[in-house]
Amino acid sequence: MAVMNYLTQCTFDFGALAALPKVLAGFGVKRPFVVTDPGLKANGLLDKVLTALGDAPAGVFTDTPANPTESASRAAADAYKAAGADGIIAFGGGSSMDLAKAMGLMLTHEGPFERLGGSQRGSRFITAIPPLVCVPTTAGTGSEVSPGAVVILDNGRKETFVSPHLVPKAAVCDPELTIGLPPILTAATGMDAMTHCIEAVLTPVVHPPAEAIGVDGAERISKYLERAVKDGGDRDARWHMMMGSFQGALAFAKGLGAVHGLSHALGRIHELKLHHGTLNAVILPHSLAMIGNAAEEKFGRLRRALGLGPNGDLPQYIADLNARIGLPPSLSAMGVTEAHWPSTRDYAVTDLATASNAIPFNGESYDELFKRAL
Repeated sequence: MAVMNYLTQCTFDFGALAALPKVLAGFGVKRPFVVTDPGLKANGLLDKVLTALGDAPAGVFTDTPANPTESASRAAADAYKAAGADGIIAFGGGSSMDLAKAMGLMLTHEGPFERLGGSQRGSRFITAIPPLVCVPTTAGTGSEVSPGAVVILDNGRKETFVSPHLVPKAAVCDPELTIGLPPILTAATGMDAMTHCIEAVLTPVVHPPAEAIGVDGAERISKYLERAVKDGGDRDARWHMMMGSFQGALAFAKGLGAVHGLSHALGRIHELKLHHGTLNAVILPHSLAMIGNAAEEKFGRLRRALGLGPNGDLPQYIADLNARIGLPPSLSAMGVTEAHWPSTRDYAVTDLATASNAIPFNGESYDELFKRAL
C-alpha cells in the first residue's frame, strides 16, 4: 500500500479503506461526520465506510445533490453542529467532496457564503476548515486532493471556491470502491480526469512538475479507460483509473481552461442536471481544435503520451474515444439547445478556469466553442 505526500497525504491501494480510522486519528478526529449521497446509501457502499470506522460516526448526511448547492451545504453544516462532530469524511464522487468543503467553509466563516467565491476574489478571506478526509468512489473528479469546490449558489450562479485551505487533510483512495461502477459513469468520470490532465498540460502557467504529472495521467487513462468501461471488475484497470484521477487533480494545481469554463456554466442549468464529466468529454475535442497550432509543442507531448503519430489528430482522437466508450457526441444530444446559451454565456466568460486557458478566451470565443460543441 502506498502512502504519498504530495499536496496532501494519500493512502492508495486496494484495501486502503481499512486505514481510515488511523488516518482520522492522526488529525485528532474522534467524532467524524460523514457526507455522502443517496445512491451510495442505497447501494450499500456507505455501509463499508461505517464498518471500517468501527465506532458509529457523530452523524451522516446522505442528501448531497448531483450538483452541490448552497442550501444543501447549509443543511449539512447545521447537522454537523447538532451532532457535535469534530471532523468530516467526504465519501463519494466530486459532489460529496465539494459539498463537504462548502460545509466546512460555512462552519468556520461568517457572512454571506458567496463572498468567499472566486468571482468575488474571496480566496483571501478563506481560512482553515474542520479536518477533512476524502474517500472517493469514482475515478474522475480528483477533488480528494484539489484546492477547489464548485457549488451552485442560492442566486443560481455556479461558483468556484479555491484556497489551499480547501485541500483535504488526507485522501483514502481504495480502487475496490469503484469495482462495478456502471459503464456510463466509468466513462464520464474517466473523461473528466482526462480533461483535467490535458487542460493542465496546455495552460500556459509555468509549473513543470504538475505538467509532467498531467502527461503521465493522460497516458495512463488512455491505456486503461476503455478496459474499465468494458469490464467493471478489471482490478488492474480500476487501480490505474483511480491513479489517473488522482494525477489529474495534482496536475490542475497548474490551472484548467475553457472546457471547464463552459462546463461549469452549462452545469448550472437546473432543469437539465448535466453531468460534469460528460460535459467535459463532449466539449474537449472542440476546445482542442480551437487551440490548434497555438500549443503545438504541448500537443506533441500529448500525442506521444496517447500513442499518436507526430501528425496525429488530437481532437479527433478524443472524439473517437468518446464514441467508443458510449458518451454523447454533442451538447444537443444531452438536451442543450441554443436557447440555453444567452443566459449562460457570461458565466463561462467569468469562470476562473477561463483565465488559465491555453489561448486567450473571450465571449466571442465561447460563442464559437458552444456552436461547435452543440
